[in-house]
Amino acid sequence: MSLGHACVDVYQGAVAALVPYFVAERAYSYAAASGVVLAASLLSSLVQPLFGALTDRWAMPWLLPLSALAAGAGVALSGVTGSYAPTLAVVAVSGVGVAAYHPEAARVARAVARGRHTAMGWFSFGGNAGFALAPALVFAVVATGGLRASPLLIVPALVGAALCAAAVRAAGPGAGGTGGSVAVGEDDWGSFLRLSGAVVCRSVVFVGLSTFVSLYARERTGGGEAAGTAALVVLYAGGAVGSLAGGRLAERYGRTAVVRRSYALTVPAVAGLVLVPGPAVYVFVALTSAGLYVPFSLHITLGQDFLPRRAGTASGVTLGLTVSVGGLAAPALGALADATSLRTALLPLVALPALGRLLLCGLREPVPPQEAAPGRADPQEPVAR
Repeated sequence: MSLGHACVDVYQGAVAALVPYFVAERAYSYAAASGVVLAASLLSSLVQPLFGALTDRWAMPWLLPLSALAAGAGVALSGVTGSYAPTLAVVAVSGVGVAAYHPEAARVARAVARGRHTAMGWFSFGGNAGFALAPALVFAVVATGGLRASPLLIVPALVGAALCAAAVRAAGPGAGGTGGSVAVGEDDWGSFLRLSGAVVCRSVVFVGLSTFVSLYARERTGGGEAAGTAALVVLYAGGAVGSLAGGRLAERYGRTAVVRRSYALTVPAVAGLVLVPGPAVYVFVALTSAGLYVPFSLHITLGQDFLPRRAGTASGVTLGLTVSVGGLAAPALGALADATSLRTALLPLVALPALGRLLLCGLREPVPPQEAAPGRADPQEPVAR
C-alpha cells in the first residue's frame, strides 16, 4: 500500500514540478501556470468527499488500480496537448484519479495497520515519497526531452496499478471494510470541522509553496533550473521523513499535541523561507517541510476517529477537500505575483499556520473506535501518549 501510494502521489507532485517548464516552453504567466495546479485540484476537491461517502457504503478495492492509471494518464498527456484548454482538461482527469484513490486507500491502510500510528506513518510516507520523487522524475524526463517527452511519465502509474492490485489481493476481502457498517462511538463534527479548518490552512501554504518555491529559489539564489528543482525536492523529501516522524512522536506524546506543535514550528519556518536571502532558503524550506508534514498522517487518523461512523467521508475530506482547497488559492497567489513580486505574493503564507494553530487550541484526543469497547476503564483516556 505504501509503494502504491507513492506511485499515485508522484502525480500530485508532478503537476507543480511541470509549472516551470510550462512557463519556459509555452510562456505561461504565473497566473496561467497556477491555473494548471488549480485544474488538478478543483475536480479532486469536489469529488473526493463523494468517493469517501461511497466507500462508507461499499468496499471498492478495484478502484485503487483504476484510479492509479487515471492519475498517471492525465499528467502523461499534459505535455503533448499543445493548447491551454486541453492541458487543463487532462490535468483535471489526473486530479479525479487521485481523488478516487485516496478514501478507499486510507480505509484499506487503516484496516491493515490495525490502528497503529507508525503503520499509518509508513502509508503516508509512501505518498510523501512520491511527492519527493516527482521533481526529479519530471526533471529527468522533461529537462532532457522537453514537454513532448511527458508520455514517459505514465510508467509510475503502470507500476502503481500493479502494486495496488497485488496489495488488495494480499490483504484479503475484509481489508476494505464492510460498507454501511456502523462503528462504535459518536461522530464529533465540531472537532472534525476545527481540524479540517487547520488542514485548509496547511494546504494553502503547501500548494502555494509547491507551485512557486522552485521559481522563488531560482530568484533568491541566482541559480538555474537545478537550483529550483533542488528546492522542490527538499520540500517534498522533508515531508517523506516528517510523516514517519509524526507517527512515532504521536505514540509518545499524543496526536493532538504533535499536530499543534508542528503548526507552531511552521510559522517561523515559512517566514524565514520568504524573508531570508541566499542559499539559507534551503534550510527554511526543510524546516517548513517538517512543520507541514509531521502532522500529515495524524490528520487522517484524527479525522477518522472524530467521525467513526463516516471514516470514508472523513478520509475524503482530510485527504481531498481540505488539501485541494490549496489549489484554489494558487491562482490568487499567481495573480498577486504578476502584479507585484513573487516574494510579496508568498508573504501571506506566514500567517496561515498561525491561524491553523489557533483552530487546534483545546482539541481533545479522540478515542479510536477499536479502543472504545465495553469494559474499557476510561474511554476518554488518549490511546497515543
